[in-house]
Amino acid sequence: MSKLPILLSIPHGGTRKPAELEGHLSITNKDLFDDSDPFVMELYDLGDKVQRVIKTDIARAFVDLNRSLQDMPPDNPDGLIKSKTCYDKPIYANGKEPDDSLKTMLIELYYKPYHQAIQESIDELDLQLCLDCHSMASTAPYFSPDKTQSKRPMFCISNNDGQTSSQEMIELLSNSISEAYSVDRNEISLNDPFHGGHIIKTYGNNPVPWIQVEMNRDLYLSKEWFDHETLQIDKERLQVLNQMFENMLTKFCSDCFKGR
Repeated sequence: MSKLPILLSIPHGGTRKPAELEGHLSITNKDLFDDSDPFVMELYDLGDKVQRVIKTDIARAFVDLNRSLQDMPPDNPDGLIKSKTCYDKPIYANGKEPDDSLKTMLIELYYKPYHQAIQESIDELDLQLCLDCHSMASTAPYFSPDKTQSKRPMFCISNNDGQTSSQEMIELLSNSISEAYSVDRNEISLNDPFHGGHIIKTYGNNPVPWIQVEMNRDLYLSKEWFDHETLQIDKERLQVLNQMFENMLTKFCSDCFKGR
């Protein structure tokens, strides 16, 4: 079976603390978990079934790969090198915040290699679509465009309001998600609450289309599958969702790229 002509980017799945930050941190493991996109590696990583998967194990609390180099505290506490988590929890002990030299080191070690891998993949591979893969809390955290609203949809998929892919492509992806995950089409939102982050805005239609995918964590962090005290999850549920993701992409590619 040939590989699907797709690149998967998974920038927020890790929870590893960079060794360079030892002695600087005040963040708890629970706050680190809440700030991450938990279990997205298991949800989205399709290995060699797609052209390439780019991922990291470094937590977004320390280096957020979906931010621009200019997106920094204090203007944005939830920027590239954060001062607080998306739930407004401090990351660093008082007086231990990274200085400019440490920030530069983190960027050189973790941020630039990820983006270099994306650019090299675009240059090397025959790609028809790239997906930036995330999960979203069922209700909005403190630093979020929709924090005054309540319940979020089951999926939000984004193309920066038509800038990073065609409307036809994002509509077709929505229909494929609806069918594969047995989710009502009305539970799949386009560009709301997210329009797309730095990654799709940077690489989208340059020259390959990019779409950001956000899956509601209610699909796997509900009490049916997840223990919020121990942070233990039903791994079979993750396997089911991963298979749904593969089925969705297979159908999407068959419908969207047939004859190409």
